[in-house]
Amino acid sequence: MTTYLTEYNWDDVVPVPQDDGGPDALVVIAYNDDYRTAMGYLRAIMRVEEYSERAFQLTSDIIFMNAAHYTVWTYRTRILFALGKDCEQELEWLEYVASKFPKNYQIWNHREIIVEKYNSPIRELPFIEAMLALDSKNYHVWSYRQWVVRRFNLWATELAYTSNMIEDDVRNNSAWNHRYFALFGAGAPVNDGIVASEIEFTKDAILKAPQNASAWNYLSGLVRTSKRPLSSLEDFCTSLASFPMTVSADSQEIVQSARALEVLADIYAEKRDLDRALQAWTLLADKYDTIRVNFWNYKKLQATRTIMA
Repeated sequence: MTTYLTEYNWDDVVPVPQDDGGPDALVVIAYNDDYRTAMGYLRAIMRVEEYSERAFQLTSDIIFMNAAHYTVWTYRTRILFALGKDCEQELEWLEYVASKFPKNYQIWNHREIIVEKYNSPIRELPFIEAMLALDSKNYHVWSYRQWVVRRFNLWATELAYTSNMIEDDVRNNSAWNHRYFALFGAGAPVNDGIVASEIEFTKDAILKAPQNASAWNYLSGLVRTSKRPLSSLEDFCTSLASFPMTVSADSQEIVQSARALEVLADIYAEKRDLDRALQAWTLLADKYDTIRVNFWNYKKLQATRTIMA
């Protein structure tokens, strides 16, 4: 016998069976007996909007059988508030559930609702950091961290936190994304000194891994958002992607970073230096980024039409 059947008396409840679409249903999901029975009782008590301890326990049992069941989470929230249950106890329970199902987004949606009601972030950043220690690229955890930071105005620590994360793994795209959020997400103006410092920080990170798309995307975002000219990156990109004026399959050009070459091509196009832009795109198409050959050929065609017009 299962916990939800033995801990509470269900004699007054007639389970509502799953409607699979009739006897000739095309596809019938093969639920196990425990899950099928639990859901039968849940459908029955949801019909009469029963908000009770046994209903609350039943949602817990079903969540551990199928943590992705959105309706169960929604019903649990309604019971929680109807019974006036302790939000902190619910947060503790959620921490355990999250350790078992860390990439289930319903967990984080439910936690957001509870924290909003609890109106305190005191548990949140330590909990988030513990979860990211288990998986530093868990999208759901990072998304939740953004909500917590914005909701409780916790911007002050975020750049330092992402610096540590990037130091641990320079290719952590989630940390780079959060860093951009930390810098610009509050909507307040960012002074030139901070942006200049960020550009140097990012350049140093790129030198550790010149092909790392995450840092290059962040650098491009910094330049674009701060309205700096792309050409301000020309010297840095040239140091990582110098190349000759002729292109051949056996040429001995030194290109440490295809990403740098890509930015250089755009810089040359902006400066209407079509010859060097075409040369850079040709190198990318023929040698350094052949998987995107069609894209580079498209860029060449578009630039030629624009600059020659």
